[in-house]
Amino acid sequence: MRSHLLNDTTAERYRRSVTEGIERVAAKLATTDRPFTGVTVDALSPRIEQIDLDKPLHDTTAVLDELEDVYLRDAIYFHHPRYLAHLNCPVVIPAVLGEAVLSAVNSSLDTWDQSAGGTLIERKLVDWTNERIGFGPAADGVFTSGGSQSNLQALLLAREEAKPGQGGSEASASHAKLRIFASEVSHFSVKKSAKLLGLSQDSVVSIPVGNDKRMQTVALARELERCKRDGLVPMAVVATAGTTDFGSIDPLPEIAELCEQFGAWMHVDAAYGCGLLASLKNRHRIDGIERADSVTVDYHKSFFQPVSSSALLVRDAATLGHATYHAEYLNPRRMVQERIPNQVDKSLQTTRRFDALKLWMTLRVMGADGIGQLFDEVCDLAGQGWKLLAADPRYDVVVEPSLSTLVFRYIPAAVTDPAEIDRANLYARKALFASGDAVVAGTKVGGRHFLKFTLLNPETTTDDISAVLDLIAGHAEQYLGESLDRAS
Repeated sequence: MRSHLLNDTTAERYRRSVTEGIERVAAKLATTDRPFTGVTVDALSPRIEQIDLDKPLHDTTAVLDELEDVYLRDAIYFHHPRYLAHLNCPVVIPAVLGEAVLSAVNSSLDTWDQSAGGTLIERKLVDWTNERIGFGPAADGVFTSGGSQSNLQALLLAREEAKPGQGGSEASASHAKLRIFASEVSHFSVKKSAKLLGLSQDSVVSIPVGNDKRMQTVALARELERCKRDGLVPMAVVATAGTTDFGSIDPLPEIAELCEQFGAWMHVDAAYGCGLLASLKNRHRIDGIERADSVTVDYHKSFFQPVSSSALLVRDAATLGHATYHAEYLNPRRMVQERIPNQVDKSLQTTRRFDALKLWMTLRVMGADGIGQLFDEVCDLAGQGWKLLAADPRYDVVVEPSLSTLVFRYIPAAVTDPAEIDRANLYARKALFASGDAVVAGTKVGGRHFLKFTLLNPETTTDDISAVLDLIAGHAEQYLGESLDRAS
């Protein structure tokens, strides 16, 4: 079994095995003609359930053949131009190369003596991102597993900065007074983080949005004033730069003013909108982000990186100390005085992958302008898609996009019952997924079911959008026709 360990004596076997796997994936990418096969859970589950994991095949080719049957054939391929559903991007080749390198070397980014150059590369990328944000020399940050973890850590720092009491019942009482303010269309991880941080159920105050799906700062000011008046503590305001449903960007400068006025931590969840940091023409859309106390970025959304690749950035490095714990076997305090850089000192994780290498490879091959150009292209595509939808009498589109998301609803001319229209849209999405011809997402707006295009593939064209809109209309009309037949 030692022949399977990656070391100096098995380097050639490693090369052959990885090459064979890469060739399989490359062939699949080259021949994929739709984003999904439409396989059902009931059809796929028995194939996986029948595999006996206690009886290995002892042959890489045989295992890859099996993998074709249980995974590769029916995977959902984000690189296809008609995958239009969630915040999943096609990935750039330099990042995939970085993934292959980091997996094989297997550095752990918790301590210097497990990563060396990896630590310095991650720190350099944190500094680079902070410069793009507009933070000063006191800024810092750390890579994370994704936006939810970044938001959790940001709110942990905000809680520790805000709570008036320390220790015992006094701290518990202060926790009950803490309040977080976020828009009604902010990411669900804000409420989840509050619960994980031991805050009360009503600690997250939902701020209404306008027709543009941006936080209403007048309402935010009113709630902050109410908070102070009631003797509560405005712990944090979470501004979103790219909401999941609409791609909307909250008014960051106005929110920054209110945070300064009321002494609240300003966190910007830019998991989606962080691509604007590299934009050649749309960077102004997130002006004001430099005034935040912390920022979440997901490179695996709008920097075209493989999952996972995210980071939390902070304006003041000292605040990361709230996540610092020292262990003699890992990062004893003396290492701080010795100026040994241990990333675990600022992370919620201990063992952690060298995900920063993927972004490093991308920047060194493509440059920031290359990434920004790709993101600008999908934002432009969304603008063109909005014009198509606005001119199409079959559809109602919710809001003009700020980034690359379109939310819309099929509206049949002859049907007036909103519930029946809901059912038609739900059916169309399900039928489209089952066909495998395209994949779209869904959400609710005003209690009604809507469909959603999340455009993160520069290879997608307006012809693709038009074709998918026709497919959706066809499925919806089929449902309504069958519904009419059933009624008669």
